[in-house]
Order: sequence, then structure tokens, then C-alpha cells
Amino acid sequence: MHESDRLFRPDDFPAALALLSRWPLRIPERALARGARTAWSWPLVGLALAGLAALTAWIAQILGIPEEISALLALTTLVVLTGALHEDGLADTADGFWGGFETTRRLEIMRDSRIGSYGVLALVLSLLLRGAGLIALSDHLFAALVVPAATSRAAMAYVMDTLPGVRPDGLSHTTGLPGADALRAALLIAAVIALLFAGWAGIWAIVAAAAACVLVANLALAKVGGQTGDVLGATQQITEIAALLALTATL
Repeated sequence: MHESDRLFRPDDFPAALALLSRWPLRIPERALARGARTAWSWPLVGLALAGLAALTAWIAQILGIPEEISALLALTTLVVLTGALHEDGLADTADGFWGGFETTRRLEIMRDSRIGSYGVLALVLSLLLRGAGLIALSDHLFAALVVPAATSRAAMAYVMDTLPGVRPDGLSHTTGLPGADALRAALLIAAVIALLFAGWAGIWAIVAAAAACVLVANLALAKVGGQTGDVLGATQQITEIAALLALTATL
């Protein structure tokens, strides 16, 4: 087997962390060249980022900050660590899907750096739902952060691998596809994380995230004929919300 075809490599995780966050890392070119083959570790990236967000909330509570505000600080930490990468994708997707009447125009809008009314509404509703969910689960904050973060990043791998890329210079073109083995590994790791940290409630989080993922995938096919980087960001946000809401009902 060629080195680049191996499923697991020790530098996959830091390469994935560099791809999905704004963490300042010096990654060797051979690791970055793996591209989407690092997708098996994307749920682990979610685990790491959510763990740092939980640490922020824990420190805030030690300092006497109320649980509700600590939960919002954890959400802020997630946004900062990712550089609002996925939030940007959600906003662009909302603007494109509902701001254009045909595929070419939708893709043009999604590439435009300016944000429209649909994007603003999507961001506001997303942050409100995530913040309210974390506040509601302030007694289970670690699980509320970690489980949605892991499952939503596995959902991104699913959409990236199963839907065609619609831009010749898009994410799929530059990073390749995860491949069936990397996708299966990502889904398995996300499921283990969900069950480990949320128990039986994790099953409902997985179901909710899967349903949301299928919904976004079908909508993307109908609107633009496949996936883009923005669609992947929207997938992460929507499946994270779905998993979090499932946890509020079951934890």
C-alpha cells in the first residue's frame, strides 16, 4: 500500500486540526497533502476543540461566573478556535440557497464575501439555539459540547464523500475525498464519543445529527447539485444544533 493511501497516520490529527480550526500549527507538507484523507480524525478535532471550550467554562465557574454565562463563554471559545469557519459557511449557504433562483446564481452568491439577510438570520438563529441548548445543559456541559462537536464533524465527512463537488476549484478538488474507509472510521469514532460521554442519550444525538445531515445533503443536491466548502460548514452547524437539541430532551 502506498504511504498516502494509509488510513491512519500520526500526523493526520494535527493536519485536520489545522484544516478545521485557527490553531497555529506548523504542519509538514506531506501531512497537509493528505487532505480529506484525514477525515477519520475530524471527530477527534471536535473533541479537542470542545474540550478546550469546556475548560474555559470550568475556569469561569471557578472564578465565580454564573453557569449560564460560563456556557456562553464556552460557545464563544468554540467560535474563536474555529475562526467562525463553519458559521461563515452557514451564512453563505443560507444566502445562496434562498437568495438565488438558479444554480449558477446561488453559487455566485455563496462565493460573495458580503453577507445578506438570510445569512444574518441563519447566524442569529444558530447562535441562539446553541447558546440556549448549552445553558439548558449547564449541568452536563462537557457532554453538551463534546458530543455535538464530534458528530457534526463526522457529518461533514459524510456529505463531502457522498455528494459531488460542484466547483472545479472547490474543496473536493483541492483536498480530495475522504474515502469509504476514512468515512467509516469517522462515523465510528463519533459514535464512540457520543456513547462514552452521553450514554444512551448519545444514541438520540446520533439519530438527530444523522437526520439533519441527510436533510442538508438532500437540500444541497436540490439547490446546487452537490457540496461546497460552505455546504460542509452549514452541515456542521445544523447537525451540531440537532445533536444538541436531542441532548436537551434526553439528558
